Amino acid sequence: MSVVTLTTDFGTGSPYVAAMKGVILSINPAVTLVDLTHDIRPQDVRHGAIVLDDVTDRFPTGTIHTAVIDPGVGTDRAILYARIGNQQYVAPDNGLLSRIIRRTKPSVVIRLENPEFWLPEISNTFHGRDIMAPVAARLSLGLNPEQLGPLAEAIDRLAWPEVKQTPQRIDGEVVEIDSFGNLITNITAEMLTNRPTDNRVCTVCNIYETWGIFHAYAQHPDGTLMALIGSNERLELAVVGDNASARLGIPVGSPVALVWE
Repeated sequence: MSVVTLTTDFGTGSPYVAAMKGVILSINPAVTLVDLTHDIRPQDVRHGAIVLDDVTDRFPTGTIHTAVIDPGVGTDRAILYARIGNQQYVAPDNGLLSRIIRRTKPSVVIRLENPEFWLPEISNTFHGRDIMAPVAARLSLGLNPEQLGPLAEAIDRLAWPEVKQTPQRIDGEVVEIDSFGNLITNITAEMLTNRPTDNRVCTVCNIYETWGIFHAYAQHPDGTLMALIGSNERLELAVVGDNASARLGIPVGSPVALVWE
């Protein structure tokens, strides 16, 4: 079974998504297509990079992940094929893969430069349809990636905020807002090892604070702010039964601190 996933900022129901799927299915009608998400914030490469890092390792070995968050489309930025761990990626070289390669070194990275595997006509504004989709489809049929072009010397890397830790404090920030409005931080469960998570720790974000770190939303009353470890093993802030980002007015990039008494 060949699996191709699609991650874009096109928006749910966009005809651009359908166009990419049409190209892929025209080349390989038997492929399994999976939508990771089409609701990446428009042109937000960082958001796309976080989603790819959080989700793609859950897929079967050899899955081809095609990501189109591409504000540089039509410029001389490269498009890459990469094998990272047991997954394959087709994406613009703009930092989309930079979260994944922080923890797993690519085994191969290739620049897509062979037009033999593209559509005959290439739009300057839709490389997802005309280059990435046909390449992903042909990879799903067994195309040797070495035929796609030359090896790439490097992958573009974004600068990611580092978490600062002291015995009495951890400083991070909100790096993602999920579809429920929960505030996902870059503070990991591992960073809390051997630290109290009961009412001796206070989580502070903007003017708001909450005590204790929990493991389920139902451990707090409706309408209250709480900190918990989410399914991605990162600290998140949630307003139970509500949208924390909208209610509190907290955007991505807001600082978050854990402070112990």
